[in-house]
Amino acid sequence: MKRVLFGLAIGASAIAMAGCAGSDKSATAATAAPSAMAASASGGGSTKAAATLAAKSGTNTAGRVTFDQQSGGVLVGVLVTGLAPGSVHGFHVHEKGDCSAPDGMSAGGHFNPGGKPHGQMTGGGDHHAGDMNNLTADASGNARVQFLMPAVTVAPGANSVVGKAVIVHKDPDDYRTQPTGNAGGRIACGVIAAS
Repeated sequence: MKRVLFGLAIGASAIAMAGCAGSDKSATAATAAPSAMAASASGGGSTKAAATLAAKSGTNTAGRVTFDQQSGGVLVGVLVTGLAPGSVHGFHVHEKGDCSAPDGMSAGGHFNPGGKPHGQMTGGGDHHAGDMNNLTADASGNARVQFLMPAVTVAPGANSVVGKAVIVHKDPDDYRTQPTGNAGGRIACGVIAAS
């Protein structure tokens, strides 16, 4: 009886392995499974998040921002619509995931878990974890950009963007004025949620 059960187990394993070998999707899933299990075991949580931007301060600005955890930081994908053609706008992660106020002020200040001064994300110096480079609208009033944020995570922790807000400001960030960059009013806001 034990030999029969052992033989059936080996046969079933061989069939399952043969089935996986014939499918690229199955092979990819099998390869990805250990990483997912490791992340789950270490409390890593989700590796993706997103925010849907809603208009604030009487504007028509809207859009979507995605966050994808990578080995060197978080890859951010941005699409913002309803901007003036060619306009430039400050763009930050803010400390509170609350977009309820009509002017977006309920989102609080810039996300700054390290207590650093405001600055430019790609300027080489210290800056808030939530500082991002300005957005520039194209001739149709849309801003599309993708970049890496090295100072934040999607996974739980002090630097996680999940539960925070993304704000598009009316004016460009000057990267000098403390603590806001003098970027003006808030014209779009979205809460970042794990996806």
